[in-house]
Amino acid sequence: MISRDDELVAFIDSLSPRARLMGLDLGTKTIGLALSDVERRIATPLETIKRVKFTPDVGRIKELASRYEVGGLVFGLPLNMDGTEGPRSQATRAFIRNMKPLLPLPVLFWDERMSTMVVTRTLLDADASRAKRADAVDKMAAAYILQGALDRYERIAADAADAEDEAAARVGLDIETPPGGGAMD
Repeated sequence: MISRDDELVAFIDSLSPRARLMGLDLGTKTIGLALSDVERRIATPLETIKRVKFTPDVGRIKELASRYEVGGLVFGLPLNMDGTEGPRSQATRAFIRNMKPLLPLPVLFWDERMSTMVVTRTLLDADASRAKRADAVDKMAAAYILQGALDRYERIAADAADAEDEAAARVGLDIETPPGGGAMD
């Protein structure tokens, strides 16, 4: 079975260089959108789509994906607190199945548990008004989801680089050790 980390690495490594990622927080009334930079390090809130009907909703996502040269989509997957999938997860998967013929970009699912709560708490701590919170929460939740995937990818890459450095250092030590052990003169 492929791990979530392996899936993330395969997804990002398959993209063309400098292709952006779009993060999506799919709700029943809105769709929050976020965009990565071309180096895929920083997620920025983009916009919130007020859901109308499926075709115009996907049309707007497609328009923005084209404008910003998006190479892949990171969809928040609303898992239950115990990690299982419920009706909201099934609705998200159905949305993506229906979207694929219209927008054939690779899709990665990312656990979105607690994202809206974290963003709402951040906005409350910043004393954002109720109107500002309502306008910002969905696109900020999409940025939170996308940033989580980007941060995890960076951590995996850093761990791999550390392991390579450690292996190279061991090889270097092995070369310096004379046959039969002991110190070199």
